[in-house]
Amino acid sequence: MYVAPHRDRPFAIALDRVERWLEAERERIALWVPVALGIGIIAWYSLPDPARWAAWAGGCAILALAFLALPRGGRLRMMLVTGALLAAAGCVLIWGKALVWGEKPLARPVFIEVRGEVLSVEPQPAMERTRITVAPDPALGLPARIRVNVPEKDWRAEMGRGALLSFRARLMPPAPPAVPGAYDFAERAYFLGLGATGRALAPIEVLRPASQREGTMRLRLADHVRSRLEGGEGAIAAALATGDRGAISEEDADAMRRSGLAHLLSISGLHVSALIGAVVMLVYRLLALSPRLALGLPLMLIAASAGAVAGIGYTLLTGAEVPTIRSCIAALLVLGGLALGREPISLRLVAAGALVVLIFWPDALMGPSFQMSFAAVAVLIALAEAPWFRRLTGARDEGWGMKAGRALLALFLTGVAIELALMPIALHHFHQAGILGSLANLIAIPLTTFVVMPAEALALLADVVGLGAPFWWITGKALALLLLVAHRVADHPLATWALPVASGVPFALMMLGGLWLLIWRTRVRLVGLVPLCAGAAVLLTMPAPDVVVTGDGRHMAVRFADGRIALLRDGAGDYVRGIIGAAAGEGGGKEAGAAMGALSRAPEARCSRDMCAVRIAGSRRDWMILATHSDMTVPWQALVDACARADIVVSDRRLPPACSPRWLKLDRARLRQTGGVALYLEQESWSGVRRPGDRHPWVAP
Repeated sequence: MYVAPHRDRPFAIALDRVERWLEAERERIALWVPVALGIGIIAWYSLPDPARWAAWAGGCAILALAFLALPRGGRLRMMLVTGALLAAAGCVLIWGKALVWGEKPLARPVFIEVRGEVLSVEPQPAMERTRITVAPDPALGLPARIRVNVPEKDWRAEMGRGALLSFRARLMPPAPPAVPGAYDFAERAYFLGLGATGRALAPIEVLRPASQREGTMRLRLADHVRSRLEGGEGAIAAALATGDRGAISEEDADAMRRSGLAHLLSISGLHVSALIGAVVMLVYRLLALSPRLALGLPLMLIAASAGAVAGIGYTLLTGAEVPTIRSCIAALLVLGGLALGREPISLRLVAAGALVVLIFWPDALMGPSFQMSFAAVAVLIALAEAPWFRRLTGARDEGWGMKAGRALLALFLTGVAIELALMPIALHHFHQAGILGSLANLIAIPLTTFVVMPAEALALLADVVGLGAPFWWITGKALALLLLVAHRVADHPLATWALPVASGVPFALMMLGGLWLLIWRTRVRLVGLVPLCAGAAVLLTMPAPDVVVTGDGRHMAVRFADGRIALLRDGAGDYVRGIIGAAAGEGGGKEAGAAMGALSRAPEARCSRDMCAVRIAGSRRDWMILATHSDMTVPWQALVDACARADIVVSDRRLPPACSPRWLKLDRARLRQTGGVALYLEQESWSGVRRPGDRHPWVAP
């Protein structure tokens, strides 16, 4: 038992106040367990090498020992000791998974004849290809698993899972971020067990065809759905039923992202909970029709068990991806609470689900899927617990018009709250966030939950006896309306708000401040506004980079004083334009990419067939940038003189030591060390993709 210390010392008085506060918050302390574990995981990602990882774990253990000096029986002592140990455990946990589970990437690009067994198949009709994962022959010296794309024209049914294939391929190590802030596929591939990616070249020889049972239920179901609905409606219907998004066109996918409706395309809490809820209600109502069963059996327990079986089956059917598993775990916890007669929806449920995911998939913490899903659910529950929200939207005895109005108001307020909660996450990962998403979700979520998914489920059931056509018609019309809403919202000028790439510090401050606000209940929670507002202020005042260079040195974007952005190579594709636009704070959409002009046509630049020299006006001085854009040999003396006149030199080739600009040389040799680079000329600073001394296992030495 905690004994209050003497009140004649300032430290004792402060400690007594903290203990009284923690006593009032005693039910919320356990919610910090996954947060402390997550801090340890983040530390492993943030620190560069094993020596510092070990130092973090050891330092946390030492802190735990130091916190034991606090008075016995106090909640503060227990909280700090446990938190320090959990922070150490998080670092060790992700470090251990990286050592045991990950796949070392291919050392360098190779052109090789591959012979191996197909492990999985992922059709991508929208891209006119099929993606397969192959286990190559160990004698080839390749990673244990590689992923290659097979063009649609070369694909044959006998090349499915279990087939033994032989084909030529140019394999590449999984790509790191092309520019700072871009998607890190190398890290993701490492934990997926993929060591190389590439494209299979014809002819592809089938040494052993796939078994007759190769076609999984998921693929067959997706093909069946697309055969009943054509176009974008069929592609989205297949995604809702199976999680297979390969047939969704880039235009529809981009519209769903920009309108804030992309969460509907991934099997997540909405889909799993809708299915489980429907099964529980159906089983419960059917069993309650019998007075004997209603009086003699625990109907809720039986219905909850049926819902659990349906949820697990749906998770397995849709590929058992981590977001789906996470949603299924949360739904099972809710069912357990219902079956036991406990309050099923609470932040304890969210914390328990997060803890389970972090223990088994600690790498999921760094992805936007984990962060967005748990943030959205936590905000929903915290909002539902707020007294003012209950007073405003709670059911009461009144006319149907007022009830409908309160329901719409509740849906709108929750949409706004979720948009605000997800905005920092979207800005950190994608450098843009939706503004009109709450309005779009006001239509899309009820439409999907109460029309699309029930109609599609009935259509699939009716197809067993050949009577699904009417339900497919309803599903198609509802999905057409969903796509219409997505495209109309996405085309609005206020659909998205973009910011340039920023460090992880403001994001971390905003997340910690948000967690502090959500978890605590007393007035102390308002302290969370300090880091939240500080992080937002830093994020909003981050300058946009003046120059962005990709890691291969082939592409460079320059921002002029009037805001125009010009590309070194006008033929850069949509992908390059998208990642550069996102890093520069212009958004990653096609509109931003199309607005980028060619550097050769800019009045500030002088370009030959081999090189471009561009002058950027600054507030304190002008900057001269020299960039190569061909493979032609430049005369030695001309190159040396041009480098001497330039402040920055960019090239996709290795430049000689005699090429010495006044500030920075970013040639092939330097970019291999730094990766893609963002330059801030006013601050005379730059940031690169790679950190000095980074020894995470997916980083090539």
